[in-house]
Amino acid sequence: MTEQQETSGDVFMTRIGQAIMLLHGGDREEARNRFGALWSEIGDEGDALQRCTLAHYMADTQDDPGDELAWDLRALTAAQALTDARAAGHEDALAVRAFFPSLHLNLAADYVKLHRPVAARIHLDRAREASGVLADDGMDDGYGGGVRAAIGRLERRLREW
Repeated sequence: MTEQQETSGDVFMTRIGQAIMLLHGGDREEARNRFGALWSEIGDEGDALQRCTLAHYMADTQDDPGDELAWDLRALTAAQALTDARAAGHEDALAVRAFFPSLHLNLAADYVKLHRPVAARIHLDRAREASGVLADDGMDDGYGGGVRAAIGRLERRLREW
């Protein structure tokens, strides 16, 4: 990656971060608009880490569970592309492995909303299996513990189904 591409990537990730702040601040519509504009810039062939991050958060802005599922599937596809690029030496390929538990958890939740318990259980199992890469609860910033707790909550919900 050239220095210009790296700087351009940093600017793009900053723009994604700004839209994420809007989302977390409660302005889902403006966040969705900005994510949409950003996606138009990179599309399905852009940088895998950018696509994964953007699609992951774009899913959270959707009102329709089918649209949310479509964006979460895009995020997973992008993460898989980045992991596959590991052989080519992409520096973020190893770090993206920590995204997989959350990506599969989101897909499981999407399938629950769509009343598709078999698909939900498949992705919940994948989330649990992938969670081994997360730091132990006492050793991280809370991300691993939060993902594990969410996996547990969704497991209990699916048992009641």
